Amino acid sequence: MCGIVGIVSDTAVNQRLYDALTVLQHRGQDAAGIVTEDEGRFYLRKSNGLVRDVFRSRHMQRLTGNIGIGHVRYPTAGSSSTAESQPFYVNSPYGIVLAHNGNLTNSAELNSALYRSDLRHVNTTSDSEVLLNVFAHELQLQGKLQPGADDIFSAVSAVHRRCRGAYAAVAMISGYGLVAFRDPYGIRPLVIGERTSDAGTTEYMVASESVALDVLGFKLIRDVEPGEAVYIDSAGELHLRQCAENPTLVPCIFEFVYFARPDSIIDGISVYKARMRMGDALADKIEREWPNHDIDVVIPIPDTSRTSALQLANRLGVDFREGFMKNRYIGRTFIMPGQQQRRKSVRQKLNAIGLEFKGKNVLLVDDSIVRGTTCNEIIEMARDAGANKVYFASAAPEVRYPNVYGIDMPAASELIAHGRNNEEIRDLIGADQLIYQDLDDLREAVQTHKASVRQFDCSVFNGEYITGDIDAAYLSALEAARNDASKAEKREKDDESALVDLHNDD
Repeated sequence: MCGIVGIVSDTAVNQRLYDALTVLQHRGQDAAGIVTEDEGRFYLRKSNGLVRDVFRSRHMQRLTGNIGIGHVRYPTAGSSSTAESQPFYVNSPYGIVLAHNGNLTNSAELNSALYRSDLRHVNTTSDSEVLLNVFAHELQLQGKLQPGADDIFSAVSAVHRRCRGAYAAVAMISGYGLVAFRDPYGIRPLVIGERTSDAGTTEYMVASESVALDVLGFKLIRDVEPGEAVYIDSAGELHLRQCAENPTLVPCIFEFVYFARPDSIIDGISVYKARMRMGDALADKIEREWPNHDIDVVIPIPDTSRTSALQLANRLGVDFREGFMKNRYIGRTFIMPGQQQRRKSVRQKLNAIGLEFKGKNVLLVDDSIVRGTTCNEIIEMARDAGANKVYFASAAPEVRYPNVYGIDMPAASELIAHGRNNEEIRDLIGADQLIYQDLDDLREAVQTHKASVRQFDCSVFNGEYITGDIDAAYLSALEAARNDASKAEKREKDDESALVDLHNDD
């Protein structure tokens, strides 16, 4: 999962891109990058680390220009080396930089075709560089010295025909403007906004989440439609076109469960209200299946589950308490690359308030359970703090299948719910009772009649992959690439053979 942003303005965009990336930092903490353009030249800074650590004053001063794109990354496909950080660059045609959120499910096939047919070299294992080269090749095939909107939209249409999977992308074409597009299913979010500058001109911004627009004073126009492309030319004129043959909006439901900020609106759905409804539905299930519960207090696992937990407590008529204090200088454990690092970070990140646990029957509420490592540690912390009984509730259903669309929900064998029933999972995490959200209830909680969404990608819960190209062989290869042991080995190799990015301004 990553965060992307692009801005076209009549004044310098470096500070606004930086601010937008800090707002999107929750979408990726592995690396960050910004590219601006000034008088036909790209200026790039990217590196591993948080936004605040990657960009120093000297870097910001060199990121000149009134147009730019930015990216925050956490690794799913590829490695976590600096060479894999984004945006990526190709010099032909015209000079193009691109940042991408998602995952191409036919990346290996495309990579081979790029080399054998398109005569293009891909320098990393990142599918984002593959996407960039596919777009660049298709734009080059238009054969124009000065491409117009029709040529750019034709290239995006060809990208849709060739690429499968999830992709929300933003790119700059040197001298011509900014392009953004979303895959034909709209699996990953992308919004567009506008504002009037001090000079009276219209400035445009695209971003992964609407909250980035809010913070920078841009008004949300709408979500980019699935398969749609946005082009803001060098004169600041906005062009929009549907570039897919049969687009169908099927956003990833896990955006609403975990990834997106609660103050964002995705495809017309308030993330905050969706999480409130998740709490209502979970409370209804507890009352239905456990009418004589003895829950004394509901405590959320900070921060994503807080909205659902508060609503659940209100619905049950049970006290809601903040039982864990969070160290906000520790990254999200879900995003951390190794199992041992995730386990170690839990107690560094959270500390229990003993008086909220001592002698009580506590219901801990989390947004989801993936590997089970975090909730196991947290349940132990609750018992150490004196809890009488520790119950655990998940605002999402059992995560049983890997994600192939850009979320590092890992090898199936590392998912605690894969091949196990509720009782087995409960025993493994050490809870006295375990309650999962039902999938139908989750769908209903996220759904709203005001939005146009009628279907969600729920593949991590039901194993139904919307792109229709995922089979046992693909998942087997994914398992080999994603298990913690293989990723640790790759990180070690990356560290040993790190290359200097010649385009990167250190």
